[in-house]
Amino acid sequence: MFTKLAFALGPVVLLAACAAPIQVGTGIPTALAPLEQDIHSHARPNEARVTHVALDLATDFTAKTLAGTATLTVARAPGATELVLDARDLTILGATDAGGDALQYALGASDPIMGAPLTVQLPTRGDRISIRYRTSPGASALQWLSPAQTAGKRQPYLFSQGQAILTRTWIPTQDSPGIRQTYEARITVPAALRAVMSAEQLTPDGEPAAAGRTFRFRMNEAIPPYLIAIAVGDIAFREIGPRTGVYAEPSVVDSAAREFADVERMVGVAESIYGPYRWGRYDILVLPPSFPFGGMENPRLTFATPTILAGDRSLVSLIAHELAHSWSGNLVTNATWSDFWLNEGFTTYFENRIMEAMYGRDIAVMLQALERTELDAEIAGFGADTAETILHLRLAGRDPDDGMTQIAYNKGSSFLRMLELAVGRERFDQYLRSYFDRHAFQPMTTARFLADMRANLLGGSDARYRELQVDRWVYGTGLPSNMPVARSDRFARVEAQARAFAQGAVPTSLVTTGWITQEWQHFLGSLPDTMTTAQMAALDQQFGFTRTGNSEILFAWLRKAIASRYQPAMSALETFLTTQGRRKFLVPLYGDLMKAEWGRPVARRIYATARPLYHPVSTGSLDGLLR
Repeated sequence: MFTKLAFALGPVVLLAACAAPIQVGTGIPTALAPLEQDIHSHARPNEARVTHVALDLATDFTAKTLAGTATLTVARAPGATELVLDARDLTILGATDAGGDALQYALGASDPIMGAPLTVQLPTRGDRISIRYRTSPGASALQWLSPAQTAGKRQPYLFSQGQAILTRTWIPTQDSPGIRQTYEARITVPAALRAVMSAEQLTPDGEPAAAGRTFRFRMNEAIPPYLIAIAVGDIAFREIGPRTGVYAEPSVVDSAAREFADVERMVGVAESIYGPYRWGRYDILVLPPSFPFGGMENPRLTFATPTILAGDRSLVSLIAHELAHSWSGNLVTNATWSDFWLNEGFTTYFENRIMEAMYGRDIAVMLQALERTELDAEIAGFGADTAETILHLRLAGRDPDDGMTQIAYNKGSSFLRMLELAVGRERFDQYLRSYFDRHAFQPMTTARFLADMRANLLGGSDARYRELQVDRWVYGTGLPSNMPVARSDRFARVEAQARAFAQGAVPTSLVTTGWITQEWQHFLGSLPDTMTTAQMAALDQQFGFTRTGNSEILFAWLRKAIASRYQPAMSALETFLTTQGRRKFLVPLYGDLMKAEWGRPVARRIYATARPLYHPVSTGSLDGLLR
């Protein structure tokens, strides 16, 4: 599965509508360069387009709302008279121009996926519109946590998750990934809490305000609105390096800083592969357990799940993934959600390159092999000939969250790995570095990328394009015949141990010394689908799977426990499902339970207890599954 702000609302010159290019440097449009119409947005950006958002909001933890103003700077085409925004579950209280004069506005009928169009009259003079509004307690982008739902148990917590089309539930703007915007913010919070955002922190300690403390932020680089992010809570900070650090609750921050000790070096490694990091700082916010994703690549401030705090830095590939998004996704962004693979396929490929540079080829190949296992399982679940396995997604009439599958990530990264093998790493790296430079701070469609790749990587050769089955990769179902194969000698040795156990060897005889997380994952995945209680107990006694603090190993073990109905692990399963909200873990585990007659009542009982913990992104995936 993602930089930001500029404070001070001085007068801004109205942007003319000639077809000038976007400035490569900030992504702030100098004019209305044509954009694709996004099927998941009501916006009409070729008529009037939001270029900057200035927020002035106050938190209300009792009402679970944000309230205040969003002041939008607008570029418009000649003759444009109205601005169309995206809004969902917002209470609109008024709209004014820069002088405070009222502007007419209308909130249209609400679509269950897209929300409602908010149409605002453009001012006759000036280019700013101020919208006064309040969010709903049920805003899908925002999760309000009680103190009991946090690590420290002392203060409430708020965080946002905007991807894919949820920013419209807390900011009235043009909520499309192709419509890049700078932003600034004033956020007022209770005095005991700290606000952080995906932007430059202008007041790290806040400023005294009547209602608590006010924090100010600025993002000068234009970003897609799904990357505007906020968190408010009892949040401490530890520096890792000159431009890296970690935010987390006080009880977590020191362990998080130790876990992420390699991040400063990781940024340098990424730069050595694909060019300069353009966002200033790279900090990480470790969120409470209900965060629905492993990480979210919000510029300058990656949001991360605490489930990656394994204690041995074995799960830092997730941070490599979110860092890689600083190039693929944040710098060059999918123009629409049908192009999602341009974000995630590129990032998964780049993540693997970072891991190889930092930890060696063996680790990278093991990660590739695990990706292939996940991809094969996903394709088997969908069916190899179904549209769900196509890279360029067909999302008309569907929530774009439906496209967030392993296809975009792992089929996409495999496509890029195929290109690397075809042309050689040196040439491929030169191409990708040039691609990021030439298209920095711009949206990208699948068709434009393929044309760029054909011209600048394949030398314009149609024959080479066909030979590599490019269209089959991108627009076809399943996997092409030139799918790269990851062969890991270390995994071959792991498989030998799994076979030995399946053939009767006792766990004490297995050679597992020095195994890392990925080898344990592969070992569990290589065991028989179901095992006897005696086999499960023997493994558990020897290796302590039920008690492990490593979330990835525990997840793999619990899937085996459900398949084998291994009762001693059921308490750990319930604890795992009720103490974290990561969708990657929740959906398969609940899905496994729902497949078994004995498991369905167990799943529904646990879900009834756990649902209030989960973010709406997770419950949106689970409610239908557990009916």
